[in-house]
Amino acid sequence: MKPSEWQEVSQHVEKMLQNVNFGSITLVIQDGKVVQIEKSEKVRLQSNKTR
Repeated sequence: MKPSEWQEVSQHVEKMLQNVNFGSITLVIQDGKVVQIEKSEKVRLQSNKTR
């Protein structure tokens, strides 16, 4: 990857990391390049802890 491409990917990942408490961030790579970034977030409900 070119430095400019890696900088763009890292900026997107950094933004996503600031907004997720529980979950995952996945990089999808094709032909050695990041083509997609996916974020899955889990929400933990307080009401489930009383069971």
